[in-house]
Amino acid sequence: MQVRISKWGNSLAVRLPKQLAEQLDLTEGQTVDLAIVDDMIKIATEPATRIPRYKLSDLIREAEDLGSPAQPETVDWGPDRGAEIIEDDYAKRR
Repeated sequence: MQVRISKWGNSLAVRLPKQLAEQLDLTEGQTVDLAIVDDMIKIATEPATRIPRYKLSDLIREAEDLGSPAQPETVDWGPDRGAEIIEDDYAKRR
């Protein structure tokens, strides 16, 4: 993949394509380490700064795979009072 070097103030800059940044989970403002290795520039992320990203569908699938023993106990807090009462189709099905 080839990219063009641009001038940024008194420095030079390389713009990372979106696809590459997504593959490496790079975000704006993130700090990376630069090094020269065998006449190449190496860009390395710091492992401690990487935050895992989860998809809701994956979390739901994992919860379903664990089954009912892993589900938390349902607690009856008594009748509704005040603003938590929602009059919608879902509430009416109960």
